[in-house]
Amino acid sequence: MRLYEQWGLIPPVERSLTGYRRFTDRHLDCLRLARMVNTGFYPGTMIRRSGIQVIKKAVSDDLGGALELAYQYKALVQAERAHAEIAIALLERWAQGSAADATNQLLHIGQTASLLGVSVDVLRNWERNGLIKTPRNPDNRYRLYGPQEIGRLRVIRTLSRAGYSMMAILRMMTRLDSGQTEGLRQVLDTPRPDEDIFSASDRWLSTLMEHEMQAEKMIAHLEEMIGKQG
Repeated sequence: MRLYEQWGLIPPVERSLTGYRRFTDRHLDCLRLARMVNTGFYPGTMIRRSGIQVIKKAVSDDLGGALELAYQYKALVQAERAHAEIAIALLERWAQGSAADATNQLLHIGQTASLLGVSVDVLRNWERNGLIKTPRNPDNRYRLYGPQEIGRLRVIRTLSRAGYSMMAILRMMTRLDSGQTEGLRQVLDTPRPDEDIFSASDRWLSTLMEHEMQAEKMIAHLEEMIGKQG
């Protein structure tokens, strides 16, 4: 409670003549709101900052402004979720045999990086972490990227930009490479038991769904707070 007061996540607390803090229903309402925002893994800085703004608006006693920001918070989460769903749709179509790229020639690593809009270091990092195996020219050992590799890289890039972690993408690619093309959505969203440490992006869809539900609770709670003042 002291930290929440210090961080401005609950209103200033008055003290009694004997020095004890005196909490009111308003403090409890703001505390409940803060707990809704600060529970679980957070899907990115922008969404977290948006949630904190909701709390601080409520603490300043601008509940109408807080409600407006809560709807904006929900919209941010929904936009991230839509992006994540689009990436999965591309993945599932590609896994079922649909082409993800029409490139017919073999490209070197610099050409491939330029085509995909990523750096050479990113491509090397994806290969180093097992997301792709790139054939090499037997004469000079240069990497050669054909339609199959570039299509796979497009899927990896799309998933990465949509928020999925490298570990989540690796889980999915490992399953796909073993010949299993079903259940990729669940694999992306379910860390293995041997993954001791995982973040929001290791179970990205679940995290976004949880925060969308939290946004609904925040909106309902703020409406209740407004009703108390009416």
